[in-house]
Amino acid sequence: MFETPLKRRGRGSVSNSTGRFESQQHIDIDDGWSSYTEPESKVATYWREDCNRTIITRNQSPDIHFDRSINPYRGCEHGCIYCFARPSHTYLGHSAGLDFETRLYAKLKAPSLLREELARKSYRCEPIAIGVNTDAYQPLEKQLQLTRQVLEVLLETRHPAYLITKSSLIERDLDLLSDMAKHQLVSVCITITTLDRKLARNLEPRATTPSKRLKTLQVLSEAGIPTRVSVSPVIPALNEAEIDNIVQCAADAGAQAAYAIVLRLPHELQQLFPEWLHAHYPLKADRVMKAIRSVRNSRLNNADFGARMIGSGPRADIIRQRFELACKRAGISVGRDFELDCTQFNAGQNHPQMQLL
Repeated sequence: MFETPLKRRGRGSVSNSTGRFESQQHIDIDDGWSSYTEPESKVATYWREDCNRTIITRNQSPDIHFDRSINPYRGCEHGCIYCFARPSHTYLGHSAGLDFETRLYAKLKAPSLLREELARKSYRCEPIAIGVNTDAYQPLEKQLQLTRQVLEVLLETRHPAYLITKSSLIERDLDLLSDMAKHQLVSVCITITTLDRKLARNLEPRATTPSKRLKTLQVLSEAGIPTRVSVSPVIPALNEAEIDNIVQCAADAGAQAAYAIVLRLPHELQQLFPEWLHAHYPLKADRVMKAIRSVRNSRLNNADFGARMIGSGPRADIIRQRFELACKRAGISVGRDFELDCTQFNAGQNHPQMQLL
C-alpha cells in the first residue's frame, strides 16, 4: 500500500528516504505544518566540488563494451526516476531520491586529472565512455563546462571516446566532436525513452524533450559524427509499445545503430519507482509492476551478468525480438557502439611536463 505521494514540480522522485548505509532513518511526515510536504512544492538544487583523486573509473563487466569511463558529475539534475545510478548517491550519505537530483557534485579537477592519468607510462589506450553513470551534459555542465574541457584533452591526445546523453547541450561541442569524428575518435549515443512528451516530462523531468533529442541526432549525424540511439530503459507495459516508433524516428534522424536495455531496479529503486508509478499512473501501477516482475524471474531486479540488461522469460524474449525487427525494418544495425581508432593516441603531445625534457 502507498500513501498519497508528494509530487515536486520538475522533480522525478516523490520521496527522499535515507540511504541504506545510514544508521538512522529520516522519514517525511505531513503534520499539517511543514511547507515541504505540500504537493508541487519546489526543491532547490545545490552543488559542491567533488575532491576526487582520479577521474577514470574501470570495470570488468561482460555486459558492457568498454572497460573505462568518466563521469564529471555525481548526481544528476535530469531527475530520471528509473536511473540505475541513483543508489550510488547513498555512498555519499545522501538519499537516492530527491538528494540524487538536487545535491550534485562536480569534479572540477577532471581535465587535469585526466591529463595525468593518460600521461602515465603504464596507460594503455582504449575508448573511454563519458556520461554513463550520470549525464555529462546535465544543466550544470552549461555553467562549469567540465565535459567540454575533458573533450579538449581527449582531442589533443587523440584519445577515442564514446558519449551518451539525453541533452541537446551536446550540440555546443559540435566543433570538438567534428574534429574527433574526422579522426575516427568519437561516437555519440542519444537516449530516447519515449516520444510521448507528457510521459517524458514525468519520467525525465529536466531532460531535453524527445523531439529536441531527435533534432540533436540529426544535427550530429549531418556533421559527420557517428550516432546511435539507446531505447532505454524499456519499461514493460509502459513505454514498451513505443519501441518500433522510436527506432524508426531515430533512423530517420540519422542514427546508424541502436540498442535497448530493459528496466533495472537495483536497491532503492525498488521503492522509488513504484512510488513514482502510484503518483503519476495509479491505474497502471499494478499492471506495470507485474510486467516488470515477469521479465525478472518474479523479482524486481536481477543483477546476474548476462541477464541484468535484457531480462529473462517469454516477455523479455518478445521485447528483444521486437526491437531487433524494428531495427531491421528501419535499416540500422543492432549494437552497442562503433569501432574507434586507438592507434593515434599520443599522451605526450603538447603536455606541459614534456617541455622539461
